[in-house]
Amino acid sequence: MLKMGQHVSRTDFEWVYTEEPHASRRKIILEKYPQIKKLFGYDSNFKWVVTGMVFLQFCMMFIMKDKSWPVILLVAYCFGGVINHSLMLAIHEISHNLAFGHARPLHNKLFGFFANLPIGIPISISFKKYHLEHHRYQGDELKDTDIPTYMEAKLFCTTFGKFIWVILQPFFYAFRPLVTYPKPPTIMELINAVIQLIFDAFVVYFFGGRILGYLIFGSVMAMGLHPVAGHFISEHYMFKKGYETYSYYGPLNAITFNVGYHNEHHDFPAVPGSRLPEVKRIAPEFYDDLPQHQSWSAVLYDFVMDPDVGPYARIKRKARGLAT
Repeated sequence: MLKMGQHVSRTDFEWVYTEEPHASRRKIILEKYPQIKKLFGYDSNFKWVVTGMVFLQFCMMFIMKDKSWPVILLVAYCFGGVINHSLMLAIHEISHNLAFGHARPLHNKLFGFFANLPIGIPISISFKKYHLEHHRYQGDELKDTDIPTYMEAKLFCTTFGKFIWVILQPFFYAFRPLVTYPKPPTIMELINAVIQLIFDAFVVYFFGGRILGYLIFGSVMAMGLHPVAGHFISEHYMFKKGYETYSYYGPLNAITFNVGYHNEHHDFPAVPGSRLPEVKRIAPEFYDDLPQHQSWSAVLYDFVMDPDVGPYARIKRKARGLAT
């Protein structure tokens, strides 16, 4: 029987000296299936789906206005946080210019501001600034800020510690880049922050602080110990030695823009989430035999309880240009 104080078995990350696997696999797949290029571009329905979710949260502000804190927190965890998490993944799509296409970058940025509103915290521009480098430099010890720090891995190295780390994951996810790879704020980030603060002030003035709490607490709770947050760990934590990206093909993809199709996404980031299942359908032999997850809830459980998995269970590469 596992004990909550049991230490993880790993004492360092999995260092490799090969390139990240997706660029080479993309080339091989396109040579065999050039028709996948027809899936590139943006989904014209995406903006309407996101707009509907934003307005659903606007309606919830009226519904939750006079509710008690316990009710607000319960609904935020079970419903509002799920919507906000989905909006975060909409921002993920927008970071790849998949709302209006690469030819209209400003449209994508402005729509990102709009999708950001119910989340309560300005993330749209900052997320893109770091996320595109996660794709380009996957596993890079400096530029891939998705990888936990040594301090995280050493502090949260027991079963109970991993449980706490999962709960605190939204804070590590938000603040880790500011510590490990700080970048000066851009004008668009400042605009994002100002728009968000004005909206938050509007919510407090017209609906009260509890409604802003409904929005923000929902966002934070749904990034931690929550089934939809399982994708944060399922995507790149090494559950099988040598494999650094994992897909999930379960039902929660329906409310997360198919982010579970993560190998497909990293292979073809120009394909919108709605078309990623088609990538797998066209080229099944490249994906069917890769290790994959069946449940994001099971991922969270296994991450906490399995001593072979923890913050150290990531494939890492020396930063380019640094001495090895």
